[in-house]
Amino acid sequence: MASDDERFAVLLPQETPWRVSNMMKIPNADLADGLGSERLGARLWRLPPYSANTWHRHVEQEELYVVLEGVGRLRVGGTTVTVPKHGAVLVRPACLRQVFNDTDQEVLWLIVGAPRHEEITDRSSIYPEDPLQLPVELRGRTWPPE
Repeated sequence: MASDDERFAVLLPQETPWRVSNMMKIPNADLADGLGSERLGARLWRLPPYSANTWHRHVEQEELYVVLEGVGRLRVGGTTVTVPKHGAVLVRPACLRQVFNDTDQEVLWLIVGAPRHEEITDRSSIYPEDPLQLPVELRGRTWPPE
């Protein structure tokens, strides 16, 4: 909801629509759209137990990953990082990355990126490898749900 003078916007939880992502079926809420942001991307991602988001990269966008609930796991290239509640990781453009959850507890991430919109002319620039691949920590598991 925009304020009367347009200097700021407020988005209340009850006004925030959630949906599941196309590829990996992870529940997420687009905060940037709800707030009318033109320069910043921001989403909440609620990772169910034993799930993963896409293995991807960005051409221009930096992303800030913050764990709001639970203990998060993030792989960046060949490195896996464990992120405690309220911990944060900044991932630069061009690095392959994937948030995942290899526990039996849900994990809530806030992921913020800028610049917001990247022109994607070639899908392989974002997904140079199989975006549905799971990290070794989820070996033997099946995700996304069918």
